[in-house]
Parts: sequence; structure tokens; C-alpha cells
Amino acid sequence: MFVAQPIEWTDKGVVMLDQRRLPTEEISYTYTDYREVAQAIREMVIRGAPAIGVAAAMGAALGLLHSTASSIDALQSEFPEICDTLAKTRPTAVDLFWALERMKRRFAELCATSKSLSEIKRAMVEEAKLVHLEKKATDQAIGEYGAQFMPAQGQVMTQCNAGALATGGIGTALGVIRVAYQQGKKLHVLVPETRPYLQGSRLTAWELHKGGIPLTLITDNMVGHFLKTGKVGAVVTGADRIAANGDTANKIGTYQIAVLAKENNVPFYIAAPVSTFDLSIPDGDHIPIEERSAAEVTHLQGLRIAPDVHAAHPAFDVTPSRYIVAIFTERGVARAPYTTALRDLAAAPQPVVASA
Repeated sequence: MFVAQPIEWTDKGVVMLDQRRLPTEEISYTYTDYREVAQAIREMVIRGAPAIGVAAAMGAALGLLHSTASSIDALQSEFPEICDTLAKTRPTAVDLFWALERMKRRFAELCATSKSLSEIKRAMVEEAKLVHLEKKATDQAIGEYGAQFMPAQGQVMTQCNAGALATGGIGTALGVIRVAYQQGKKLHVLVPETRPYLQGSRLTAWELHKGGIPLTLITDNMVGHFLKTGKVGAVVTGADRIAANGDTANKIGTYQIAVLAKENNVPFYIAAPVSTFDLSIPDGDHIPIEERSAAEVTHLQGLRIAPDVHAAHPAFDVTPSRYIVAIFTERGVARAPYTTALRDLAAAPQPVVASA
């Protein structure tokens, strides 16, 4: 079955599929500078919380690999600026900061034990590649845990794009659907277009269509109608940050789907890795919401579709945990009370993945 490859480490640099050009063009770029990687994250060449984390890890490794520092001390002086540049790209997705903190810890370990710059650089590249491998394994585990909750047949709904393009693996929410479909469940996916960036129509519909999974594309304002009349068996979405109480930030429009799902007795699920947990904040009110350019609302591929007026563009909204039936992770399934369930999963052992 087709699986998109949004990012890859190669000998020539970090290769990213430009998701802004899909579905009409499949164009990839090779980045050799960490500042280019930061720009690619900011401009949404790559997007999706787990994939952003992979890109951040690779960007950090790339910065070290091409550093002209002549000593470990000089390299240690440069690394904070590399990480800070990457950290400033997208504020909501916690995977970005998780990946950078991991790279910082590994760098500190290497500086304390390594004898040469080349050894440190090689090891940091291997760490970034391992982050990517782990995300692939994580997706598969999430898919297997979540697939059992999908109906044996009928319609399921998702939001935005939580597929391979968003993770570097098989996807989180789409990974659940993909595994369930491979297990023989006869699913048909309702895909809201996800205005204003159209991740649903451009990316999710593209992934499902290429993978041979039946789908129907709908506009965002059809969600309530289909949840009421479409015999939807489940809704499953990804997440960008999950607070300690289970409140979950995801692409704008997710909250209204969760409310409408509850109204129509449709179970609403989240599929996300443990790295998406932010147990340092008590609830969703503390999740920072990225405000993107108004031009993404007033223009479509550079063409103005609205008059020259003020336009809001919060990129995410927060779904209160009371609307979430379960959260699928690579370490198991969390159910309410989430404060306890998420803490227990965060403390559970991470599955071992072979080195890159």
C-alpha cells in the first residue's frame, strides 16, 4: 500500500517533499543548512506535529554536521543558536520542542564523552535518523491499538492530515484507518477539506486515494450534516499538543467536530504519540495557539478570494477532554480520567527500536 515519504536523511542533505504543491505537483527539495530547514518548517513545506519533530532533529544534526567550529567548546557555543532558530518556527506542536530537547541531551552526553568533533557529528546524525525510525515504529503501534476501535464497516471521519505526510511513518489518525483497512474492515473515510490551508482536500484525500482507501471529500460546513445523517461510526484525528488533563490541540475545526460528534453519539478519538503530551500544563487553556497569516484566508494559491478586510487565522483549536472517548498512543490506550492515564503512559517504557 502506498505510503508517502515527506522527509528523508540522505548523503546530500535533508530531502523534503513540498506539501504546499500537492496534489498537483510532487516536488522535493534538498536542504543542507539548518536555517533552510527552519524556513521549510515555518512555511509548511513540511507540517504535522511528528514530522515537524523529525525535521527539527534533522535540522539540528545538519547544523552541527556543517559547522566550521574547530573545537568542542566552539561547537557547544554554536548549538544553542541552532536549536533556538528551529524552536522559533511553530509554537503549538510540542513534538518540535520534544525533538530539540532530545537532541540537546544527546549532544551534552557526547560532548562529555567524545574525543573528536567528527565523532560528535556522526553520532548526532545517527540520533536524528533514530528519531525518524522511532516515529515510524510509533505510528505502526498507534495504528494497531486504534484499529480495534474502528467499526467493522461504514463511514469514519478525520480532520486535517494526520497521515504519512504529517509523521514520516504511516500516520497517526490515518495510520489507525490504514491498519483497520488492511485488517479487512470495510471503511469509507469522510474527509473535510480543512480550510484555509486545505490539508484535508490536498493531502489526506491524496494519501487515501493513492493508497486505494475509499473516501468522500466534504467541505468543512458539511460536518454536522454527515455526523447527523451519514451513519458515521467513529471520528479519529491527530493532535499537536495534549495537556495533562487530556485537553487536545489539533488543527482548527477539530473542536466543532468533537462537539457535533458528541451531540450525535459518534465516538471521537485522538491518535497521537506520547511525545505529543505536555504534562507540564494542567489544561488546554495553557496551550499556545499559533496565529498564521491572514493572507492564507483571503488568498488561495496567491489568488485573492476575499476583499481587503481583516481576517483571523488561528491555526489550531482545543478540544476539551470530556469530548474524547480515548487517546491511542504507541504505549497503549488512554481513557478518562486522563490526568492519571496520561501520566501512567508517559512513565511506561518506550518500545526499543533498532539503531539507524
